[in-house]
Amino acid sequence: MKAFNITPTNKDFLKEIKHKIDNKTKPLGSLGTLEIIAQKLCLIQNTLSPKLSKPTMLVFAGDHGIVNSYPVSSCPQEVTPQMVLNFLEGGAGINVFCKQHGFDLNVVDAGVNYDFEPNANLINVKIAYGTKDYSVEPAMTKEQTEKAFEVAAKIVAEKHANGSNVISFGEMGIGNTSSASLLMSAVTKLSIETCIGVGAGLTDEGLANKINILTKVQEFHGVSENPLENLQNFGGFEVAMMTGAMLKAAELKMTLIIDGFIATSSLLVAQKINKNVLDYCLFGHVSNEQGHIKMLDYLNANPILHLGLRLGEGTGAVIAYPIIQSAEFFINQMASFESAGVVNPAD
Repeated sequence: MKAFNITPTNKDFLKEIKHKIDNKTKPLGSLGTLEIIAQKLCLIQNTLSPKLSKPTMLVFAGDHGIVNSYPVSSCPQEVTPQMVLNFLEGGAGINVFCKQHGFDLNVVDAGVNYDFEPNANLINVKIAYGTKDYSVEPAMTKEQTEKAFEVAAKIVAEKHANGSNVISFGEMGIGNTSSASLLMSAVTKLSIETCIGVGAGLTDEGLANKINILTKVQEFHGVSENPLENLQNFGGFEVAMMTGAMLKAAELKMTLIIDGFIATSSLLVAQKINKNVLDYCLFGHVSNEQGHIKMLDYLNANPILHLGLRLGEGTGAVIAYPIIQSAEFFINQMASFESAGVVNPAD
């Protein structure tokens, strides 16, 4: 597989960034998290005057073979293409929020069990009509996993070439909380039971069944120290493509806004492949899916929003964007003590 050349951000630049932030006309630290975000934007872009341009949302969609064999989801697989069509018609939550906040939105057919008509907002890179049933075999072949990385990287490179330097990733795929839980357990070494949540709305009985099924899946495959093997065994095409997309975006020094449980499972795999990807990530929110806060703790990540969201689709990342913009605006446009002729109380 192609290696991603992700350079770490220049931490030696922190002193200059802090000096600029601290000399704005405000008490030290009084803008709280906005100061942390502004600092990260400066590090990512290696400038004291960061600019966010052409925010992009890629919603990756794929189906999961496990759904046809076991009740790991409260929804039938048919919901995946139905929701993709809703995205393409502009009716989903992610459409509304992308329109509100000026995001360019594309839906990526990574591996949905359906043939879509051509659509200007659809990127068709379907690898197969859903993954295999990972209760009896790996979800993907090695070649399929590598292809998922390659096509996702190409999509991100094209968005970057068109002027985007901030990007986020959503997903749609019935059964993908199961893949995310298995990947989370493989990376964090937490038990399956502590990683699994209700997903789209399982009952208590359904949740108990899901835990039992996925525990057996993990025992069948085992857990590898190779993140790509875990991705191949447990992942979905949409999860794999998000992983490759994140690595490519970091290589291109874009700002990544990470969404909820499924997207963060992709990041868990990505940072096992190249730890430097984390230097380029902001975390939009903490999901109500119980495993997400544990993922964020593992990554030592601080989410921007705590709104009880668990819709997926990338919605939490897009909703957080105006706050990220506020960090960009204050560091670029807020007066310094010197320019405003105000006495700096720290002097």
